[in-house]
Amino acid sequence: MTETVPTTEHDVVAIGCGPFNLGLAALASTVDDVDLVVLEEEPELTWHRGMMLRDASMQVNFLADLVTLVAPSHPLSFLAYLHDMDRLYTFTVRENFFPSRREYEDYLRWAAAKLPSVRFSHRAEEVRWDAADGRFTVDVVRGDGTRLRVRARDLVVGIGTAPYVPDALAALPEARLLHTSAYLYRTSDVAAADKVTVVGSGQSGAEVVVDLLGRNTDGGPAVSWLTRTPSFAPLDYTKMNLELTTPAYMRYFHSLPQDVRDRLVKEQWQFYKGISTDTLEEIHELLYQRQLEHGPAEVELRFGITVESSAVDPATGRVVLTCRHRDTGEAFEHTTDLVVAATGYRNRTPAFLEPVDGLLARDARGRPRVRADHSVELADGVTGRVFVANAEIHSHGVSAPNLDIGAVRNATILNAVTGREAYRLPKRSAFTSFDVPGRL
Repeated sequence: MTETVPTTEHDVVAIGCGPFNLGLAALASTVDDVDLVVLEEEPELTWHRGMMLRDASMQVNFLADLVTLVAPSHPLSFLAYLHDMDRLYTFTVRENFFPSRREYEDYLRWAAAKLPSVRFSHRAEEVRWDAADGRFTVDVVRGDGTRLRVRARDLVVGIGTAPYVPDALAALPEARLLHTSAYLYRTSDVAAADKVTVVGSGQSGAEVVVDLLGRNTDGGPAVSWLTRTPSFAPLDYTKMNLELTTPAYMRYFHSLPQDVRDRLVKEQWQFYKGISTDTLEEIHELLYQRQLEHGPAEVELRFGITVESSAVDPATGRVVLTCRHRDTGEAFEHTTDLVVAATGYRNRTPAFLEPVDGLLARDARGRPRVRADHSVELADGVTGRVFVANAEIHSHGVSAPNLDIGAVRNATILNAVTGREAYRLPKRSAFTSFDVPGRL
């Protein structure tokens, strides 16, 4: 006898509950004619716990919350959270409108607790397209092993990105290598090492260096920082340059040929691979104060360095990195005890999409072809839509992973789902004009 699997019907099923799909659920909660459910395999919402360093601050201000930039009076705004927590007045007096990461995660958890559409411990196992009914079917396994089926016209994939370790480091044993995303989970390994080497830069790498410099001054391990970037470059968050992260520029970027978009993403690397000026100043101050100390282990900072391969020396048990100096082309070896890979994240293709993978149109490099409304182009005859969140840098530009674009993207998705302007999108978000004069 065939077991009957409980089935629920919805308008939209969103898979993954990071800030983007949580924001989608928040905006959908006040749209009466949208039945949306969010599935998250983890038992609770956590956000970058492995890099939740004590003084870590957000790089966007509190207005870049789940809803405010399209719905400033929404009951799940950051200001509503502060009011509910009785911290609104003290936050105002604080005169620092950049929340700590700990506070931002607490805000996300507060919002998730108020949204019955968010289902934790629900793992999406398989997605299929039912052409006869014109609906996607998602097979789900709950944390207790119970199976159920969720069906919807439209699908939103917001599973986030995965830590990336390049081939040059991937062969190192786990005991000698960690990614920045797991840094706070491996502090005992850091403390036990005589020398720790950070490979790569960006904000996460710089924050790890701050922590290591503090440990070094207190008698901790020697510290090396190697990055292939041409300098320890700051995030370019000057106001006029930030216009390249606005919805206006995103629309313009999407209209360009793919080869032009790929070139621009490479050129605009300081939007997402740079380091905040506050963190750079903190590093310099730590280095300056370190000069007053006597006997701390060495500190070495080098940019313009490519790590080409890595291995463990069987005689010493230490890691040997084969490196190349990019300016001169000369090779050299670097010896260390522990490598911290500050090498970023990459998009991942989830296994649950395999049954519908053939329906997704892809470009010459195998990436999904994403429309302006963040839906993927699908095969002829598929009437449902698959929207993506934070998987479209190649189609929408370097602002796609930014929290301050999340509310606009989610409003765009909900407008597409409802077929009307459920949320008014900003018409003029930049002073700069990006297109050819007179072009429509």
